[in-house]
Amino acid sequence: MRETGAQNWDAFWRQSATGGAPSWSKRRICAILSRYAKPGMGVLDAGSGSGFFSKWFLSQGCEVHSLDYSQAALEATRAATGGKCAGYHGFDLTDPKAVSGHAGRFGLIFSDGLFEHFPEDTQRAIFTNMATMLNDGGVIVTFVPNRWTPWTLIRPFLMPGIHEKPFTRPSLERLYADAGFAVDESGGVNVWPAPLSPDALFGGCCGMLVYCVGRKRKGG
Repeated sequence: MRETGAQNWDAFWRQSATGGAPSWSKRRICAILSRYAKPGMGVLDAGSGSGFFSKWFLSQGCEVHSLDYSQAALEATRAATGGKCAGYHGFDLTDPKAVSGHAGRFGLIFSDGLFEHFPEDTQRAIFTNMATMLNDGGVIVTFVPNRWTPWTLIRPFLMPGIHEKPFTRPSLERLYADAGFAVDESGGVNVWPAPLSPDALFGGCCGMLVYCVGRKRKGG
């Protein structure tokens, strides 16, 4: 699998519209995040993109650090958050030395649309490095595209030049398990991009996105 270069992401974020009402998927992601994000908590928004979620975490009173290796995305995030994040970073999540300065800093590390852009060995390296940045009891919350939805056929036309390999819910859970994490909850969102969506019943198999929330096993 090819990794998407920074220049492709820069082009994507420069062309992407921002603002307007949040999508139903974003609203549903925020509803899940609200169970974990607490005032004063250190949060890393890994792959901040437009800055929507960094802004949301700020609204919850969190100390937010935004990370993206696309400078265009970091510019968009800084604009969306009014420069209020505690940090705007471009360090390499695959490099243990690059993340070592943030060891134990965060109570929550969040990503939406990150892991699917990397080969499996790189996914595992990123997850391991994320784990080093968690404090005791911290959680990693990850949303990725679901392989078993029509969205997988549509996305390449909406995101030209952006390479990805969607997940299934079990394959995402394995990523957590292989890193020694216990899964607190998993599922899927946006079976229907509408006010009413049967996510509780069918999200894990048919949602546009699947997700996991997990923390290090004791002694891990």
